[in-house]
Amino acid sequence: MADNEETPVTGGNTPKPAASKSTQASAKDKSRAASRPVAATTSGKGGNTPRPGGKPAAAVGGPKSSKRGVLIAWGAVALVVVIIAALFIYKATSSTTQDTSYTPVTPAPAQVLKGVTTIPTSTWDKVGVTSQFPVAKPTVLTGQPPMTINGKTPAMIYYGAEYCPYCAAERWAMTASLARFGTWTNLQVTASSHTDVDSATRTFSYHGATLDSPYITFRGVEQYTNIPKSGAPGQYTNLDSPTKEERKILSTYSSSKYLPNGSTSGGISFPFVDINNAVLFSGASYDPQLLAGLSWTDISGSLSDPTNPVTQAILTTGNYMSAAICQASKGQPGAVCNSSGVQAAAKALGITFG
Repeated sequence: MADNEETPVTGGNTPKPAASKSTQASAKDKSRAASRPVAATTSGKGGNTPRPGGKPAAAVGGPKSSKRGVLIAWGAVALVVVIIAALFIYKATSSTTQDTSYTPVTPAPAQVLKGVTTIPTSTWDKVGVTSQFPVAKPTVLTGQPPMTINGKTPAMIYYGAEYCPYCAAERWAMTASLARFGTWTNLQVTASSHTDVDSATRTFSYHGATLDSPYITFRGVEQYTNIPKSGAPGQYTNLDSPTKEERKILSTYSSSKYLPNGSTSGGISFPFVDINNAVLFSGASYDPQLLAGLSWTDISGSLSDPTNPVTQAILTTGNYMSAAICQASKGQPGAVCNSSGVQAAAKALGITFG
């Protein structure tokens, strides 16, 4: 599926609606302390007898002590009232000032991470490249030099934005696939734009995330946040920027010279994924509408079920990505690259390892 969001590397991020959408049913979603003064009392009988000319005992300890006790009591009541009022004001203020125009980026819950990074090999293999819903194949190149990022080869780059719903869909497959080749650190969750098509699609953010892998160097660039710019409808605040080295890779391989739907004016379609300058993913591989209404736990929790249509779309895309990484890593690790699901993807793409 082609991504209809076209944005130059140097800026511009107005999302455009998708051309068509498939229908997918939505899934289930979502002492107070008070002080009480105790006043001392004196009995009319017994006790100390005042001397002649002196003040009666009641005059010494009665009226003044009672007055002081009353003042303490009223002070305690006033304090309680002030505390209650402050709590009320805080609650009212916090509820009215909370920004609901976007989904904040927060650390990924352990349950979600486990679901997306520990998918059984048997599930990957049962899915292979078979999906009930269409999954687009990536573009395969030949004769290109291996990608180098920060002096490391082979490499892989993702270019997208947190607001982008197509990126939201693609990240599920990418996150799962890359977990087969390394260990993620600082993965966070968020959702796509609340006003774009396929609004608030749950996903991950690669801003600040890293992959520790001996097989592939991964660089994730989130050009924009999902936070709307004030006074600029359809625009979002800046986040990451590609380096000069990365910009050259992006502008070269996202062009119409290498992609059927590539730009002729230097723009880059979100999302764009280049695996070692040999396999290119441009736009969403499957329709983000499949994820409509699903929470992060809904999606991650289904990834061990090969009969689930969402799982099939995600893992088919992930097997294509895994095959491309195996080509770059010359078939390593063997447990992944020799699995039947990855082999099926390699055969479908016409690529070999070695």
